[in-house]
Amino acid sequence: MASLNGTFDASGVAPAQPMDPLPAGKYRAHIIESELLPTRSGDGQYLKLVLEVLDGPYARRKLWDQLNLVNASTQTMEIAQRTLSAICHAVGQMQVADSEQLHFKPMLVSVKYEPAGTDKHGVFHQARNKITGYAAERAAPGIVSAAAPRGPAPAPAAAVAAPPRPATATPPWRRSA
Repeated sequence: MASLNGTFDASGVAPAQPMDPLPAGKYRAHIIESELLPTRSGDGQYLKLVLEVLDGPYARRKLWDQLNLVNASTQTMEIAQRTLSAICHAVGQMQVADSEQLHFKPMLVSVKYEPAGTDKHGVFHQARNKITGYAAERAAPGIVSAAAPRGPAPAPAAAVAAPPRPATATPPWRRSA
């Protein structure tokens, strides 16, 4: 039990609304948090990344990814290293000693929508997003706008990239509401 230091009156605060996953597409985003954590089995480590969408109707929404950098499976580690390399290339940071060097550097993030269902292990999961790729902002021709979900044939206006932003993005704690 936790004391709330008085009585909380929910009638004066709008309730939080559930957030649905983002539509599939490419979004301008940057990494805002990263942490190296042990795997569940305890015999490896993964880099947990928290990304934030920078603009469009989904600005400030969060996305998550994890890279299994230390794992018993060589293939798993190779996939994680290629993904980390893609992030490094996307943000122009070729030599990385600390994941914080990748923070607050805009890039394009390819996002897939996964509907609710049962995974290959028989475990049910809610609808969610999965990051499928990272690219530099200058690789923008033909990207799907963050405002329009990817479909069979996007409208011409949906293929226009967002205008470039300065290379140094403002960290969330320094932004005004």
